[in-house]
Parts: sequence; C-alpha cells; structure tokens
Amino acid sequence: MAKTKMPHSGHDKHLCYLNNIGFQISNPGEYKNLVKNGKFVCRICGRVAAKQNNLCKPVKL
Repeated sequence: MAKTKMPHSGHDKHLCYLNNIGFQISNPGEYKNLVKNGKFVCRICGRVAAKQNNLCKPVKL
C-alpha cells in the first residue's frame, strides 16, 4: 500500500485530514476528545480543536 504524501509535517493529526479519512465515524470517542472544549479554529477549514497541533493554521478563539 502506498503511503499518502502529507502537505506538511503533522498533517496526519489535523482535523481536516482526519475528517477526510472518516476518523469521526470510525473513532467518535477519540474525535470528540480532539474537539471538546475547543480553544483554536483553523483559518483554512474552520474546524475547531482543543489543541492547536490538530489544525493546519490555528488561531486562538
């Protein structure tokens, strides 16, 4: 199986990537922990996360 090339370091932990691979469906509890008590919003996709390292371009809320 070919490894997917990521656009930048850490992208495999970002919500936009995780949503694209269906992580929110296959791991709803883990996904909930990533977004619960969101403190950052991504300037690119608009998703909210508790930690800035789960977003491509985080901005503090």
